[in-house]
Amino acid sequence: MQIPGPAPIVVGVTGTAASLVAVRLGAREAVARGQPLRILHAFSWPGPRHTDDPPDYASARHRADMIVQQAVATATRSVPGVRASGLLVDGQPVRELLRQSRTAALIVLADDDLASSPRLPDDSVLVQTVARARCPVVVARGVRPPAGPLIVAIDRSTCAVGALRLAAAEAQRRHVGLEVVHVVPGAAEAAAGRRLLEAAVRQVGELATARTRLLTGEPGPTLVRASRSARMMIVGPRGTDSGSLLGAVAGELLRRCACPTMFVHGIPAPPGRENGTVPSADALIS
Repeated sequence: MQIPGPAPIVVGVTGTAASLVAVRLGAREAVARGQPLRILHAFSWPGPRHTDDPPDYASARHRADMIVQQAVATATRSVPGVRASGLLVDGQPVRELLRQSRTAALIVLADDDLASSPRLPDDSVLVQTVARARCPVVVARGVRPPAGPLIVAIDRSTCAVGALRLAAAEAQRRHVGLEVVHVVPGAAEAAAGRRLLEAAVRQVGELATARTRLLTGEPGPTLVRASRSARMMIVGPRGTDSGSLLGAVAGELLRRCACPTMFVHGIPAPPGRENGTVPSADALIS
């Protein structure tokens, strides 16, 4: 019987400079966690494959293979000790990344220069993966390893509770400070916001030493400003508007966050809970 190995860090690459930024971040994460790095490129040939395809097919396939090889070389050159392997698959990128997310510890992707887009395209590989992956997804930004604390942003959604638990574990693993932040529109909501922060810290014991901050303003832009001094921003992909593909705040951070951003999906319930979900943040303060 084959014994499964450790869950890999999976980086999706497309051959762009931004993809190599994601590769470097993924390699650092893999070494820090003691996990292998898997570099994935999905090759999709338009139309059905035939034995009499023109030479363009062979050339395109060769270019795809070179994308993977370059990414593996970048990982091993930039982060000594990383166990990197390349994987070239035939298929649509979203489908292949979602398939990888079933067994991956983390997926790392480039930001695709979404800041220049007037709105988030729902059919974007990045948007679809962030919204639908079964494991956390990190969107890489910047060319240097970031500094500063981890910031986890919470609201009253179930996704926020999953983000809290993962942020606490990440801060312990990295031996860095953690800030738990919540944004309110104005002074009238400040008291309720502080209660939410206090309840979050009580619920997740590992947050006992975390700093809490109540921020005032429009949630998306306010968190983007906070991200300028952060090592990583950690959020859920959907807020209280759980019917949308991505929440408005997650969408703003996906486009404009100044540091790497981790989008955390639901996590298994702790022992003793029968409904298979963590409590919502509303439940924390009830």
